Amino acid sequence: MKFRRLAALLFLSQLSTIPLLSCTRTAPEAPIYTEVKSQVATPRESMGDITSSRQNAITEAVKICSPAVVGISVTEVQQYSSDPFGGMFNDPFFEQFMRNFPRRMYNQEVHGLGTGFLMSSDGFILTNDHVAGSAKKIVVSMTNGEKYDAEIIGTDKTADVALLKIKGKNFPYLKFTNSDDVIIGEWAIAFGNPFGLFDINAKPTITVGVVSNTGVSFPQEGRVYRNMIQTDAAISSGNSGGPLVNSNGEVIGMNTVIFSTSQNGRGAGSIGIGFSIPINRVKRIVDLLKNGGKIDREFTPGLLVQEIDERIARSYKLDKKEGVVVVQVSKNSSAEAAGIEPGDILLEVDGAKINRTDDLQVVISDGAVGQTLSVTLLRGDEKITKKMKLEKAEKGRR
Repeated sequence: MKFRRLAALLFLSQLSTIPLLSCTRTAPEAPIYTEVKSQVATPRESMGDITSSRQNAITEAVKICSPAVVGISVTEVQQYSSDPFGGMFNDPFFEQFMRNFPRRMYNQEVHGLGTGFLMSSDGFILTNDHVAGSAKKIVVSMTNGEKYDAEIIGTDKTADVALLKIKGKNFPYLKFTNSDDVIIGEWAIAFGNPFGLFDINAKPTITVGVVSNTGVSFPQEGRVYRNMIQTDAAISSGNSGGPLVNSNGEVIGMNTVIFSTSQNGRGAGSIGIGFSIPINRVKRIVDLLKNGGKIDREFTPGLLVQEIDERIARSYKLDKKEGVVVVQVSKNSSAEAAGIEPGDILLEVDGAKINRTDDLQVVISDGAVGQTLSVTLLRGDEKITKKMKLEKAEKGRR
């Protein structure tokens, strides 16, 4: 079977076509605010062998996580052009004669469906940028049947993360775990809204699989997916932005893309290869979005590093291969200003362990101009910490 492409998991439907000049915007409905008792999805100790009882770790995780999962309905307006001759001269021969004829522009209202999950009791919701980043209206559906209008606090198109907010308080929310500790082969539970099924009975759809792989990186349609968690839990269109949790009910990632055999990605179904953004990366991005809504990544780290092999480990008399070696520090860079020197062994950046060049790239690429990163180094026999402030890049230089 040939893999056609990676497909984002947003379920779209075109509802109406409106001429551009006569386009009107309907006033949004007033949101419904209902206070519910705040409840953090509290992970519990594993209940052991899932085959020994119908009530097991997986059913317990589903029970504690489901109330904090939401269905997301978005409305956005996309612009299209139409052939004034209705395709009558859709032939290369006629193209040279028809290219100067004006094309009529249309605004087409498109509805999309996705998934999200509450990360705090005061109504902050996580989802993908490709779900909500371009929406003019967002409606969030809760498992108690209530619906809320949501606002966009900020989005990161590159990382495909969006932060939403609904008004209210005491909402149930999910607990995150350290996604760096995810184990290949451990249970993975995906929550989602495939094809809009959430709206039928106000319940997320649950699928179960395992963590198939970790550290998978790839670009896709202008986005950068790094260190993704791969799972074989069935994921379909509409699942974008839903949580991937472990058997303790802790979020390890956000479901984002799947391999699909569909030519255009629409109506894409699971073939057992799905990817989630690690929750550690999501948390770093959310911290930036909360502070400004937009992320400026035009900074100059100025670091060139090399992974540690056996030869380098012997040269530095290291007991084990940890960290990466700083090979070069650029002049007038953030690294130089922080006091980082060639020959230093870089161990951690902002608490994230660095053992590969890609590890460093992931952490740095999620930074923003003006952000200060804590960098742990090994210089000789001494472990030291430096503060590296990411400075704006000079024009034409990164």
